[in-house]
Amino acid sequence: QVQLVESGGGLVQAGGSLRLSCAVSGRPFSSYTMGWFRQAPGKEREFVSAIRRGTGSTSYSDSVKGRFTISKDIAKRTVYLQMNSLEPEDTAVYYCAAGGAGGAEVGGTYDYWGQGTQVNVSS
Repeated sequence: QVQLVESGGGLVQAGGSLRLSCAVSGRPFSSYTMGWFRQAPGKEREFVSAIRRGTGSTSYSDSVKGRFTISKDIAKRTVYLQMNSLEPEDTAVYYCAAGGAGGAEVGGTYDYWGQGTQVNVSS
């Protein structure tokens, strides 16, 4: 079993920054690809970013590429999502997920999910 706890969400003005954290407990952290997804009101959950197990390669959705950066600290068992140049369209609940063996950008391939953290970006 893996437990994921997100933090770092909040209210920020457009153009501002936030850093989300995802604390991982349970099975070895390095066993999983870690992903960030988000869901805005009335919309489906969408992929944001992932960092793959083993290679550590990263991927981003087109909407956040160049603005968001995913990273991980194995010693702290934490995954981060640095979000810069935030836009009102980034407003959503952000979820951390572990698994992704069948495709890092596909939510259905993740085995474990956190409870989410709310990000609100005002214009």
